[in-house]
Amino acid sequence: MKTLTELGKACKQASHQIMNADRKQKDALLNTIAKQLEQDIPAILEANAQDIKNARENGMAEGLIDRMLLNEARMRQIIEGIRQVCALPDPIGEITDMHTTENGLQIGTMRVALGVVGMIYEARPNVTVDAAVLSLKAGNAVMLRGSKDILQSNLVIAGSMRRAAAACGFSADIITLLADTSRETATAFMKLHAYLDVLIPRGGAGLIANTVKNATVPVLETGTGNCHVYVDKDADTAKVIPIIINAKTQRTSVCNACESILLHKDISDSFIQELLAALKQYHVKIHADSRICRLDTACIPATQEDYGREYLDLEISIKTVSSIEEAISHINTYSTHHSEAILSENYTSVKKFLKEVDSACVYANASTRFSDGFEFGLGAEIGISTQKLHARGPMGLQALTTKKYIILGEGQIRP
Repeated sequence: MKTLTELGKACKQASHQIMNADRKQKDALLNTIAKQLEQDIPAILEANAQDIKNARENGMAEGLIDRMLLNEARMRQIIEGIRQVCALPDPIGEITDMHTTENGLQIGTMRVALGVVGMIYEARPNVTVDAAVLSLKAGNAVMLRGSKDILQSNLVIAGSMRRAAAACGFSADIITLLADTSRETATAFMKLHAYLDVLIPRGGAGLIANTVKNATVPVLETGTGNCHVYVDKDADTAKVIPIIINAKTQRTSVCNACESILLHKDISDSFIQELLAALKQYHVKIHADSRICRLDTACIPATQEDYGREYLDLEISIKTVSSIEEAISHINTYSTHHSEAILSENYTSVKKFLKEVDSACVYANASTRFSDGFEFGLGAEIGISTQKLHARGPMGLQALTTKKYIILGEGQIRP
């Protein structure tokens, strides 16, 4: 087995092939990956079933197992995501901001690949594919370090993609999976600055914090999701319950699921009781303030810790606020700055919320579940960034590129 350094060196050397490939070559590669994965679905699902079996035997929560699970439908969606990425314009080589200086130099910027993208992530085998195809389309090689919980799935998926790369005339090392999932190797991976150009952690708060703390490679953070829905006094009540049920229950284990509801104090008790009843139909455990608890004694009194939690389960916190200003202040205090929504028909309130809430994705009258590269038309996504440099929100192709200046002269020298 190659050492981490040997793997990094081989991936870096191979990166020059994909960095210099044209769109036709990259799209052919992505189409071949899609076909190979489609062909290998039975083997991938067999490996995933083994990972799921091991996870259950180890007592993993069902909400986390759902993130690991692959089935025919999810594989088809992953493959469709590859084809969507293939259809996107190639960002590499785009020249912008050209201008001519007084001495006749023409100066502009050209979009270029980052080089080698490192991904460190938890039990989500779809990330293995998403990270690879987005990186490749953007002209990057990729090094992947998933968790031990999905190792069998990842070995088969990465093997399929590497065969596709070789079939298209590329070195298989443009897609490199670390089979060693130990903590020691993970920490060493974070310090592989000689070969990695950027490191992207995707997972829980612990993984992200640990990566930021230990990495010597530049880190592009993806964030956890304590996402809020604020129901304004001017909300259309016909929209409220369907949006909240979708945001909370459509898939609980994802970072764009709603974890906290804020209700304006002027919303009637009768409507709040309708909302609580709807949530309980989906077996949602409710942590709430004193007003809500008085309306339904089955609710659990909320603590300050509840307002800051990412439950990733059928649990939610609910708080009454006196104004939109209090709602915005609460969100900016407790949010992880991922995705927040206002439900209101008041244009002034919507405008204020969109302007003042400091999160990567801010919605009016829609579910937070749309915070996703696929839904945003980016194809697959590499993750959702909650930081402000160098990318924010769902990260597609452009987030995996940078720019360089190009300067065209005709013999000019600086006096």
